[in-house]
Amino acid sequence: MACNRPDYLERTIESVLKYQQSVASKFPLFVSQDGPNENVKSKALSYKQLSYMQHLDFEEVHTERPGEIIAYYKIASHYKWALDQLFNKHNFYRVIILEDDMEIAPDFFEYFEAAAALLDSDKTIMAVSSWNDNGQKQYVHDPNFTYWDDWLRLQENHKGRQFIRPEVCRTYNFGEHGSSMGQFFKQYLEPIKLNDVHDNYVRYFANLVSNAKPVQGADAVLKAYNIDGDVRVHYKDQPDFERIARQFGIFEEWKDGVPRAAYKGVVVFRFQTARRIFLVGPDSLRQLGIQHA
Repeated sequence: MACNRPDYLERTIESVLKYQQSVASKFPLFVSQDGPNENVKSKALSYKQLSYMQHLDFEEVHTERPGEIIAYYKIASHYKWALDQLFNKHNFYRVIILEDDMEIAPDFFEYFEAAAALLDSDKTIMAVSSWNDNGQKQYVHDPNFTYWDDWLRLQENHKGRQFIRPEVCRTYNFGEHGSSMGQFFKQYLEPIKLNDVHDNYVRYFANLVSNAKPVQGADAVLKAYNIDGDVRVHYKDQPDFERIARQFGIFEEWKDGVPRAAYKGVVVFRFQTARRIFLVGPDSLRQLGIQHA
């Protein structure tokens, strides 16, 4: 997905082609450009290994609320158009989306090929992501471990379905300049480290949470640092979650009752070593079927 950054697009395409050529028949490559930037168009067309699409929409954007960033509306319109092209015109039934400021890991395509079986067999999964918001190197350890991530965090949209995300990212965001204006880049995106079905997973995840040692008090970070093994920190509400998240340095964002990167209200990340930290919501234990913990 591209717009007006030919240098970024080139870096992304080169990263993809490095690992895509051996699996090109299974993963055909498309570039969809939003807008008329000629440098982006010529850059995309210079590659014979991909198909080029262009979305031109010059209609005036009407925002829902004053002060909203118009670019987000334009991006949404481009996404809808591009996905319509791929699903309806080209008849694909799965699509991997990359923006024009991403580099991929060597096992990027193997990761998605393996996850496709889960996507097909488990209807509680909405999609699979290569990205972990709390994937900075100090918070991750195991490249083989995947979590389930609510991406469309409005309940009316996700309808209880989940996103699978990896612990170690399979993509790296190098773009500081874009529609988000670099607001999270330095703190959260720049340090990102690259590298079975629902019922079984719930039991497995619940067991991890249940076995983690509970920690209480305002000095949760200090206590967690001095404990060997996994740690469980309970939060009461949104302000309490934000306070704890701020102490650990992870995303504080919260939307429609769902913290960023949460599964059943639980946000999990590694802290300093292989030790896991579970930030557990007030209703999380019930949702996970944990009776006594």
